[in-house]
Amino acid sequence: MSLDPKELLARYGDIIAKIEVISIGTAQKLRIVLKDDSYIDLWFSASGRYSYHWERRHIDGKIFRFDNAPHHKDVATFPHHLHDGSEEKIQESWISSRLEEAAFQVLDFVRSRLRR
Repeated sequence: MSLDPKELLARYGDIIAKIEVISIGTAQKLRIVLKDDSYIDLWFSASGRYSYHWERRHIDGKIFRFDNAPHHKDVATFPHHLHDGSEEKIQESWISSRLEEAAFQVLDFVRSRLRR
């Protein structure tokens, strides 16, 4: 895994409560528990599949997820897309294809939403 949980905590300690590293077969997942009791799952596989999911349904009924599952063919950035607040609200993705950069972009996105 190329993401360093210590670096994430150092950069985003204002919003992160803890980080767990979970192995799922050949894939890796970081579960980032936030100080507001929501969490982010950063999941990525050796084949290039990913899902960066911010779970907030238990707080305000919302989810945000950047992923590259090959559905939503009408999105200009197919297969990359964003579930913006719900499973049904799909938008183009602006997330980097590089894991480390994407993780920082997701955490910046979350931080900006939390400050609203």
